[in-house]
Amino acid sequence: MSLSTAYMLSDDGQVGKLVSRRELLTRLASAALLAGVPLRLRAQALPACIATPAQMEGPFFTDARLDRSDIRSDPADKSVKDGVPLALTLRVSSVTSKGCVPLAGAMVDVWHCDAAGAYSDSDRSTAGRRFLRGYQMTDGGGAASFTTIYPGWYPGRAVHIHFKVRVMAGPALGHEFTSQLYFDDAVSDRVFARSPYAARGKRDVRNSDDGLFRRGGTRLLVPLAESRGGYAGDFSVGIMA
Repeated sequence: MSLSTAYMLSDDGQVGKLVSRRELLTRLASAALLAGVPLRLRAQALPACIATPAQMEGPFFTDARLDRSDIRSDPADKSVKDGVPLALTLRVSSVTSKGCVPLAGAMVDVWHCDAAGAYSDSDRSTAGRRFLRGYQMTDGGGAASFTTIYPGWYPGRAVHIHFKVRVMAGPALGHEFTSQLYFDDAVSDRVFARSPYAARGKRDVRNSDDGLFRRGGTRLLVPLAESRGGYAGDFSVGIMA
C-alpha cells in the first residue's frame, strides 16, 4: 500500500493525499486486531515510527543513475560546486503493523539546487550537467549517505532537497516514494550570510511562506549539527510500501 493515493496537481501542488498520524495509527491498530492482538495490547502493537509525508517530485528530477555518495561534482568536466559542506544520511524503513523494518537494498536519489539556485539539467544553460544529483543503495540498516553542499534558494520556494526512494526487490518491487527535506530558517540565515550564497541577496520565501512546507513540512525538517565547517544531518524516512 502506498502512502499516497495517486493524483497529480500543478508543479507547485501536492502529489497524493497525506496520511495523518491519527489515520496511520488507526490503520495499524486495525491491522493488529485482524492479526488477533487483543484490544488491551493494541498500543503495544503499534510501531514507534510514523510514515513520512509524500511531496511532489518537481520538474527537475533526472533519472541519471549516478551511483555516487559525493554529489558535488559534475561528471562532464569534474568541476565541484562551491558551498557550505553538508553530510546527509537518510535512514529508510518500511512501516508495518509489526513495527519499522530497515529497508535494505533500496535506491535513494537526492537532487537539489546549487548556491545560486540552479539545478543541473534543468534548462538550456545546464542541459546535460549532473551536479548535485546522484543515488545510493541503502545498506543493511536502511541507511544511504551523501556528501553535498547546503542547498541555495530560488524565487517562490523555501530551502529544500528532493529525494526519491525506489524499492528494488521483494514483494514491493517497483514501489516509489518521493518527498522533500527542509531546513530550519535560522540555520539557512547563517549559511546564506556566507560566501558564495551572500552574493544573491535576501531570499523571498521562508518556510512559513511555502505552500508545500505547510503541507507536512514540519515533519520533514532535517535536524542539523555543525560539522567540519558545515553541517551534518540525519533523517529517518518511514514509508508504507
